[in-house]
Amino acid sequence: MTTNLIEYIKRYVAISEGEINLFKSYLKPRVLKKKEFLLNEGQICKSRYFITKGCVRLYYISNKGNEQIIHFGIDNWWITDYESLINKTPSNLYIQATENTTLLELTQDKFDELCLKLPQTEQLFRKIMEKSYIASQKRIEYMFSLTGEELFNDFIAANPDFTKRVPQYMIASYLGMSPEFVSKIKRK
Repeated sequence: MTTNLIEYIKRYVAISEGEINLFKSYLKPRVLKKKEFLLNEGQICKSRYFITKGCVRLYYISNKGNEQIIHFGIDNWWITDYESLINKTPSNLYIQATENTTLLELTQDKFDELCLKLPQTEQLFRKIMEKSYIASQKRIEYMFSLTGEELFNDFIAANPDFTKRVPQYMIASYLGMSPEFVSKIKRK
């Protein structure tokens, strides 16, 4: 279960076998069934989660009652609600499995402890946050500069596995489109 995580960590930081074992000792395995929630609105998020296998979505319910997907997490990605985690405030978001999912949980308390014992942890998560920020910037740029059709086609071209793993209506939500609009694009 941790082989993917070890490879992931080694892509970002230099780390010895002993340090890997220390890092792993701070993780707790979790299993989610499809449609099971990892976080519900109103809960305080207390952990970061590394997805070893599966897919989850991070979303909120809009004022109009629509689900708006902010982010997906798939194999070898980290996911959390950073606002709730860092500020220790109730979440406005949900994290839900879209397929059976196995994760490794790193609580904030354990994270803080691990950063003291293993300084590479802070470097690892800084690099993760930088990549996440860049991806968010690109997403915003694309949403402002591309037509709906271009946005959908670019997303599908860049993420072909998503179309096999995530229902079309969820992709539409993530891209800020209606499922009907996506169906219309696909018919063209």
